Amino acid sequence: MVSTFHKYSGKEGDKFKLNRSELKELLTQELPSFLGKKMDEAAFQKLMSNLDSNKDNEVDFQEYCVFLSCAAMMCNEFFEGFPDKQPRKK
Repeated sequence: MVSTFHKYSGKEGDKFKLNRSELKELLTQELPSFLGKKMDEAAFQKLMSNLDSNKDNEVDFQEYCVFLSCAAMMCNEFFEGFPDKQPRKK
């Protein structure tokens, strides 16, 4: 999580934040299924706006962690809705 953030942050500007293009590259390369086959620009802009809680037009590590936590919770809720194919071991 940490190394992935820093792999993309700092390619341009502040090395401790993701600008718009760095965030887009991170999501495209590391979470392609999250964005789908074709990125909807309006949806990406809304995501960027929602992540950027301090409205500095960049995503810092804390904002990135909030995003990953929310994504993990959504994935968990998604899988909780599926019945087990095999009974769980006790």
